[in-house]
Amino acid sequence: MSTRRKFLVLILSVLSLIHLEHHFRNDQVEEPQLSAWFNSKKRSDVKTTTDWNAPIIWEGTYNRKVLEEYYKRLNITIGLVVFAHGKLANWQLKQFLQSADKHFMVGYNVIFYILIDHEITKTPILELGPLRTFKIFYTYKEDTWNDPDFIYMMNLRTYIIDYIQFEVNFLFSMTANQIFKNDFGVETLGRTVAQLHSWWYFQNVNDFPYERRHRSSAFIPYGQGDFYYCNGGKPHELLRFFNEYQTRINFDATNKVNSTYEKHLNKYLFVNKPTK
Repeated sequence: MSTRRKFLVLILSVLSLIHLEHHFRNDQVEEPQLSAWFNSKKRSDVKTTTDWNAPIIWEGTYNRKVLEEYYKRLNITIGLVVFAHGKLANWQLKQFLQSADKHFMVGYNVIFYILIDHEITKTPILELGPLRTFKIFYTYKEDTWNDPDFIYMMNLRTYIIDYIQFEVNFLFSMTANQIFKNDFGVETLGRTVAQLHSWWYFQNVNDFPYERRHRSSAFIPYGQGDFYYCNGGKPHELLRFFNEYQTRINFDATNKVNSTYEKHLNKYLFVNKPTK
């Protein structure tokens, strides 16, 4: 991530975070109150709380040590899914994983889930740090699937149901064309997380590239909306989002309109507000 993304806002991710609450090892450990680790007054230059009172996490607003004491006692495992396809996939994937190994949830059990298409014949040789491992999943495609984002979502849905939900407590989903530049820690964990798009979080809501066509199920009228998300997720509802996404894609197809995954994601998170 660039220097600007160093201050990347995180509002509590579909696609980038799932919280599998039933998988906690110790249900008796009490989660710290928000006031114990988050101080919205530490950054007067940006908005630090949403209109629905969810914290917006910026550098300087959180105390990671308080959260470390809590999550270390739970012995959690965190998953990070990365989707790689196309001509630049091998190079991008290597750079992404090297940066993630260095900066992503250091000191915790981490599983990197690598989703690749069959066109990628060579996967990077990984020398990961302590407490880290990786698994490779191949994506399949049905004859009626043409959109790469839709293919990724349907494959991820299947792998979550069959494997991932039994292995991790939290799950982030990111693309291989990103790079971690700084530590990405437990301040980003939570029940419902969404990641703000770094290009749009200082822009006016009327300028956001929402779906503005009334015929689309992703439609958001001018004057409405909260933020523009590039990735997001909700605990136990990521699968619900996948189902809604599939339904909306089919609905739009009947109306002869084709909207992007990001626009469907933003409509979903506009209706189902993130908690961080």
